[in-house]
Amino acid sequence: MKGTLADRVNDGRLLVKICGITSPADAALAVAAGADALGFVFWFMSPRKVDPARAVEIARNLPASVLRVGVFVDRPREEMDGIAEAVGLDLLQLHGDEPPEALAGLSRPVLKAVRVGKGFAGEEALRYSRCAAGLVVDTRLPGETQMPGGTGVPFDWSLVEGLAARVPFLMLAGGLGPLNVAQAIRAVRPHAVDVSSGVEGLPGRKDPGKVREFVEAARAAEKEVLARTAARSGPA
Repeated sequence: MKGTLADRVNDGRLLVKICGITSPADAALAVAAGADALGFVFWFMSPRKVDPARAVEIARNLPASVLRVGVFVDRPREEMDGIAEAVGLDLLQLHGDEPPEALAGLSRPVLKAVRVGKGFAGEEALRYSRCAAGLVVDTRLPGETQMPGGTGVPFDWSLVEGLAARVPFLMLAGGLGPLNVAQAIRAVRPHAVDVSSGVEGLPGRKDPGKVREFVEAARAAEKEVLARTAARSGPA
């Protein structure tokens, strides 16, 4: 059973998402490593972009328990809904400048990405908290040109400290990899982690060893956080 995002929040399970899947082989290795969700990027400028027909081919062979997530950047709702239906997407992850009202009435629950950098205030994210199923916090690079994701650069996690308790569901992204994901989980206490370039050998090609190491590190940190929470709660 996939369960809902609310189910995961309630029972403390961490969702691990491997994004930028472009081939059946990469999908299979991510699933074998223990990923809960796979991301398909439909942004035309991404080195990890995949066309809908290819995504259909990959998604049809995934276990029913694995969430299929479509990543979009400022696309018409008709296009997103059509791709969601064809591929069998469970969630839409929006990384553009979509205003809160653009999230209403979409055919799938929405994760809205907000970019975090110097001067970030939680209110920037909270304006989406009532219309999105959850938020994705990703890196905002300095300067005028802004990549909507896939920067491979982490941001200052202290800027989102406590945010997970203020939103329905929080996914942490931005420069994560096998060597820092555990530290990130301890710092932010997110409901999910999202990785793409951090587990690649080449852009758009996942490295099996890095994928396994990432999932293992995330699961170890998850157990640690759950144990600490249980210890603080004390006996029932």
